Amino acid sequence: MKVYRYEQNPLVTPADVKPHRDDFEVIGAFNAGVTTYQDETIMLLRVAERPISEDPNIIKAPIYNPDKGQLEILELRLDDPKYNFSDPRVIRENDSSEGFKYLTSLSYLRIARSKDGHHFTIDDKPFVYPSNELETFGIEDPRITKIDDTYYIYFSAVSPVGVGEAMVSTKDFIHLEHHGMIFAPENKDVLIFPEKINGKYYALHRPVPRSVGKPEIWIAESTNLLHWGNHKYLLGLREGMWDSGRMGGGAVPIKTEKGWLEIYHGASKDDRYCMGAVLLDLEDPTKVIARSDKPVLEPEADYEVDGFFGNVVFSCGAVVAGDVVKLYYGVADTSMACAELSLQEILDSLNYGN
Repeated sequence: MKVYRYEQNPLVTPADVKPHRDDFEVIGAFNAGVTTYQDETIMLLRVAERPISEDPNIIKAPIYNPDKGQLEILELRLDDPKYNFSDPRVIRENDSSEGFKYLTSLSYLRIARSKDGHHFTIDDKPFVYPSNELETFGIEDPRITKIDDTYYIYFSAVSPVGVGEAMVSTKDFIHLEHHGMIFAPENKDVLIFPEKINGKYYALHRPVPRSVGKPEIWIAESTNLLHWGNHKYLLGLREGMWDSGRMGGGAVPIKTEKGWLEIYHGASKDDRYCMGAVLLDLEDPTKVIARSDKPVLEPEADYEVDGFFGNVVFSCGAVVAGDVVKLYYGVADTSMACAELSLQEILDSLNYGN
């Protein structure tokens, strides 16, 4: 399959983004939700910032305090035996089998705009910033679904009680309406289809079972975009393949004559993230028609292989123009890039016996 990576890649890097606070540094501008508004391509960047530590023996953890409406910074010593600092992204307690205790950065959403889809200017201020008790560790990996004149923006909301999916909406990318959490923890990688199907809205989601089950893709339905039910298992991991470790939705599903095309992410057991595709029935998206045996995009370029978390291509949005799929994607948990693929070639590459 032909893949045309933009010569300007990476399109946005951390160095292009001014920190929201002078005492912070931007370490990531990646995994952007993508849409078009008026005559512009909009990337809603996940911007990750961490507090600058002047002391190499001190690690700082930013936490949003909803009661005070402001960010607080916890300082921890690297020689504190209570904590494990081996992963630069998180701080864990040594005597706990649970997940992380704190994050070393805080993520929020900021708009990048482009007239040509190649060159972007970045707004000075955040567009969506943590604002409640379910977002105290930040908000991550947005997707954008346009329905009629409204853009629905949904993202992972992270707090000590877990990671769930929250949603806001806008008509003009200026004013926001908050709708709360639409999928409770532990859940992420939600993708809302861009139109009703037989009178119902549909969404893909990725729960993370703790007792039994794996991080795989489910589908749910709704009458109002807020309350989701009739959950069904949709797509699973495949042993020995590129999506054997974990998987989740990527870009908003694309309507084609053959079905709903979902470009999803999959990771191998050694955490190499690629993008593949699955085709769902137009009238009943709970039915799988075909699926990628091989990735449609995998980490090969230097900026995809090397970075904060290397060997990662991770898309949260695409723009389709005729046969051209402009797949915008995060690279190495660091920056944003774009590649163009043929819609027909993606469809032709799928295994229809799968």
